[in-house]
Amino acid sequence: MSSIPSTTATSSRTASLLRARIGTTKVLPYVAKSWERCLHRYGIEPDADRDTAVLGAESLRERQQRFGSLLDVARAEMENLYEQITGSGYAVILSDADAVVLSAITDPNVKREFRQAGLWLGAIWSEDREGTNGLGTCIAEGGPVMVYRDEHFRRYNATLACSGAPIHDVDGSVLAVLDASSAHAVDARPVQRHTMALVSMSANLIARCHFLDSFNDAWVLRFHSRAEFVGLLHEALLAVDEEGIVVAANESAMVQLGISSRARLVGQPVSSIFPFEIETLRQRASEAPGTLWPIRDIAYGRRFFAVARAPAGHVPRSVAVAATPSQPDAPSPPPARRHVGSDPRMQRNLNCGRQLFGRRVPLLLQGATGTGKEAFAKALHRASAWAERPFVAVNCAAIPESLIESELFGYTRGAFTDAAREGHVGKIRQASGGTLFLDEIGDMPLALQTRLLRVLEEHEIVPLGGSKAIPVDLHVISATYHDLLHMVQDGRFREDLYYRLNGITLHLPPLSERTDKRELIDTLLREECGDEAVPDIDPAAMDLLLGYAWPGNIRQLRNTLRTAAALCQDQTITADLLPPEIVEGEHAAQAAQETATPLRDAERDALIRELERMHWNISRTAETLGISRNTLYRKIRKHEIVLPD
Repeated sequence: MSSIPSTTATSSRTASLLRARIGTTKVLPYVAKSWERCLHRYGIEPDADRDTAVLGAESLRERQQRFGSLLDVARAEMENLYEQITGSGYAVILSDADAVVLSAITDPNVKREFRQAGLWLGAIWSEDREGTNGLGTCIAEGGPVMVYRDEHFRRYNATLACSGAPIHDVDGSVLAVLDASSAHAVDARPVQRHTMALVSMSANLIARCHFLDSFNDAWVLRFHSRAEFVGLLHEALLAVDEEGIVVAANESAMVQLGISSRARLVGQPVSSIFPFEIETLRQRASEAPGTLWPIRDIAYGRRFFAVARAPAGHVPRSVAVAATPSQPDAPSPPPARRHVGSDPRMQRNLNCGRQLFGRRVPLLLQGATGTGKEAFAKALHRASAWAERPFVAVNCAAIPESLIESELFGYTRGAFTDAAREGHVGKIRQASGGTLFLDEIGDMPLALQTRLLRVLEEHEIVPLGGSKAIPVDLHVISATYHDLLHMVQDGRFREDLYYRLNGITLHLPPLSERTDKRELIDTLLREECGDEAVPDIDPAAMDLLLGYAWPGNIRQLRNTLRTAAALCQDQTITADLLPPEIVEGEHAAQAAQETATPLRDAERDALIRELERMHWNISRTAETLGISRNTLYRKIRKHEIVLPD
């Protein structure tokens, strides 16, 4: 940030208006540039009355239709983003490149305020109409912007806080803008920066999906200098045609290769960037789809890890891929990605967690027992800059209450009877410089919560029996299946510790709701077999595994596979090797099939009645039904219920 520019950088009138509005507060350069444009290019009067332009219904529908399936992708990601910031009086808004609002999810409690602020479907928020704002200024600057309260040029927008990030088209131009806005901003700037980080991640995810969908008929090279990042948010993407010519590159590809202009990539043979021809790409996509292999760029010899994706409808060919000295056999997928899986919600959790954890934001993992919270925490640790330092896990529910304090904080020699002669370092000091994972944090006694809060705030620890404070460097991930906020309200969990641990909450879905169960089954079975041959799973047994509800989640699945693998004969897991509750559950499902259709119809009718009663307000309907917005949307799609405009 910089002070308000002098007249050498901007006009004296702009500088004086800025000072009059926000005093001596420092502003970002793009805010000052935007004010300059508003005054001298657009001739906007900052104190004029609101007169927001709004497109008619037909014009709006035409613009929405231009986006096609991308609008559905964007809406799904908007739902995820809204879940992250819900309860804060925000709206999540999508506009096109002309700053026309195409879609919005609004906190129902402040919907009227957003309409009064001119934020509704069809409203035009271009900079030349509405002055400095999250949508229009993002388009004008071509990059993410945060416009806070009085930084808005028009005075009637001065209660807003907007965080806008561009969704880039495949050629690098701004295709759309994703924005999170608060109608009556009271949050401090650090909170706004946190929101800005979430918005940028969601915008990047939408752009990545758009790129892959746009080149569904091309060969795609997905790569990154970090193996565990391939397939995730920041992976580099090159689309290559049948002749081996690069036809598109995403922003991350330019960053990874250190190239500032797409012209140095697009239109060039892939062999001028990496030391292989199109045939290698074909072979890799055909013979080892999804398998990483190491490559080096020609310009500097830097190592990357890559995966090849074939065009849609491509039939794999039986072509052996010979490893060359510069391209040894591909390594297995990193444990971080194996354990997290490919379920979209888990991938979004991983993307969000990596970016925020890398900035030392404490994370809270929320999920039922057995959903893989510790494995997920380890994945974040492996992807961090301190991956080589210790990962120390503490199960607050498994340690007797009388021992938690000494286990966490350690003790000095002779601190108490039966203390070890040399004393004990304690889990917190063991984790210094690395990651401290506090599992089942909701079971920590209140007295120790106070001590833990002090450690997290002061970055130092005093062992039991000691008098000298010892500095610690901590990166903390907590996990629980409890509703901590409810525990805070009941006085069973410290409110200040809750907000200290909860930089952001990531919800891990139960196994029954995950879309990657088959992948998890294969992964866990390979892990349980170790160096031994991995047995096959016959189709009947696989159907039972995929159809079971898994109340014990991933832990129950792992135990089931471990037992079946140990008992199986002739290297095949059959249905008779599975536990009775899994097999009998299938029989019960078959018996219930006769009543399934009437039940589905009854659920559909009940949903429609409740939606109509709530005037088709998704948030209020979900609240009255006691389910999340995402679950309600899934049921709406399942029953093919058409929502009104």
